[in-house]
Amino acid sequence: MTRKDKDDISEILWTGLVGLPALAAFVIGFHLSHSAGTAGIIAGVIAGIGIGILLLRRISADEKLKRSGTHDIDKMSGRQFEYYLGHLFRTQGYKVQVTRESGDFGADLIIQKDGKIIAVQAKRKKGSVGIDAVQEVQASIAHYKAHEAWVVTNSRYTEAAKSLARSNRVRLVDRNTLVEMINKVNPKGLPSSPASIDR
Repeated sequence: MTRKDKDDISEILWTGLVGLPALAAFVIGFHLSHSAGTAGIIAGVIAGIGIGILLLRRISADEKLKRSGTHDIDKMSGRQFEYYLGHLFRTQGYKVQVTRESGDFGADLIIQKDGKIIAVQAKRKKGSVGIDAVQEVQASIAHYKAHEAWVVTNSRYTEAAKSLARSNRVRLVDRNTLVEMINKVNPKGLPSSPASIDR
């Protein structure tokens, strides 16, 4: 199950947690007061509290997204995104090598930590990332003598890409996971502006 699916289920559950208590409050209120008006007021108050909680959750999620600076990332060129990811991985303790712009053999970054070499392909784009990215980074493992391969994007993946990644043990980092990574290392800040991302 993807993170998006989990988020959708969570939203449905929270919506249910607003509706069910309001309905229960109406039934109990009507049973005790024998007045539809009084029961409606009680149910309205309960629903209002629930809606307030939902709004706070949504605002919190929006603030998390803003802190991550993904809108800045969306404006970067592909090469700027590669260097930005290099900065991000360094803050997580990785040794980072950004590969050359052309002839990179399928990996944009080679990151190392605890003796493990990981080939990373960076995909900064608007649409969904397809199977090509998975195929290319998987092919780079032998060339770079890597132990793992990752694809990192500011976007989403097609179902075909997810399926191929699973069968080839390629880790896919999507927009939501990228947001979490950024907030973990930089909870109050934003990424550098696109123009300032360099080597």
